[in-house]
Amino acid sequence: MSNPCRRHFQRVTAAIEAAAAAPGAAMENATGYELQLAKLQQDQFRLKQVQSQEGKAKLKSELLPDYEPWVDGVLSAGQGAQDDVLVTVMLWRFDAGDYAGGLTAARYVLQYGLKMPDRFNRTTGCVVAEEVAEAALKALKAGGTFDIGVLRQAEGMTAEHDMPDEARAKLMLAIGRLAAASVDDGKPAEHDASNLAMAKQYLGRAIELHGTCGGKKDLERVERLLKKHAGPAS
Repeated sequence: MSNPCRRHFQRVTAAIEAAAAAPGAAMENATGYELQLAKLQQDQFRLKQVQSQEGKAKLKSELLPDYEPWVDGVLSAGQGAQDDVLVTVMLWRFDAGDYAGGLTAARYVLQYGLKMPDRFNRTTGCVVAEEVAEAALKALKAGGTFDIGVLRQAEGMTAEHDMPDEARAKLMLAIGRLAAASVDDGKPAEHDASNLAMAKQYLGRAIELHGTCGGKKDLERVERLLKKHAGPAS
C-alpha cells in the first residue's frame, strides 16, 4: 500500500478497534493496537539510547507523525478504553513542543480518565498542568515567550482534577508571569490594565497555593504597575 493508503487503513483500524472497546477496558488483543504497541516499544528503546534531553525531544518529533493515523482514529471514535499508545503520544507531543497537539490528546485522556504509564507517580491532570507550566516558565527564564492560550486551556481542562497544590501553583505562576511580561515598566498603556489584573489574580492564587512558588516579586512589580496605571485617572 502507498503511504497515504496505509495511513488511512491505520486510521480506520484505530477507529473501529477503539469504538469496539468498552470504556476503561484494555485494548489488548486488538490487532491494530498490538502493532502500535510493538512499534512504540521499539521507539522507546531507541529513545533510551539517547542521553541528551534535547536529542530525545528531536527524535520524538521525528517519530510522532507515524502515530498520527492511530491517534486520529481513536480520538474520532474512541469510547475511553485504556490506550497506552495515545497516552504516550500525548506526553511526546509535550516533550517535542507540540503543546496544542498534546492538549488535543489530553482532552480525550482526561475526559475518560485514562491512566498514566506505571513509571509515573502523578495523576494525568497533574502531568498535563505541569508539562505546559514548566515549558512556559523555562521559556520565560530564557528570555522567550509562550502562548498564554495554551496555559489557559490546560487550566480549564485540569481545573476539576486533583493534584498537589504546588503543581497547580506552578500553572498559576506561569499564567501570571506571562500576563505581566507583556506590560511595559515605563508607562503602562490602557490596554495593559486587563493584563495587569490577570497577572495579579493568577500570581496571588499561585502564592496562596504555594507560598514559596517564587511569585512574590512578580506580584510586587504588578502592584506597582497597577498603581502607576491608576495614577493619571485618580
